[in-house]
Amino acid sequence: MSDCIFCRIVAGEIPCRKVYEDDDMLAFHDISPMRPVHVLVIPKKHIASLTAATPEDAPTLGRMLAKASEIAVTAGSADGFRLIINTGRVGHQEVPHLHLHIVGGPDPVGPMLKPI
Repeated sequence: MSDCIFCRIVAGEIPCRKVYEDDDMLAFHDISPMRPVHVLVIPKKHIASLTAATPEDAPTLGRMLAKASEIAVTAGSADGFRLIINTGRVGHQEVPHLHLHIVGGPDPVGPMLKPI
């Protein structure tokens, strides 16, 4: 998709600080990190959100999750990390291309949710 920033990164039209790449996924440092370790992992295939994923996407999504630990440790979060997939408006998804945030670093990430 020519108007999708992540598709443009995959195509090499927009540079990124690459952490990992294979035939199905790309991992790169977030341009506005929220923690000392903040890496995005995206499928190379355009999938708008987790709700748009199909059973055919399951192998790639599973590999993304499996690779996340190695990426987190290599990036400097060996003592733990958080994985986040924001989905849709309510989930505060900002880029309409499925992506996994790996966030961590040397200190605890802190609470994610507050009671309502």
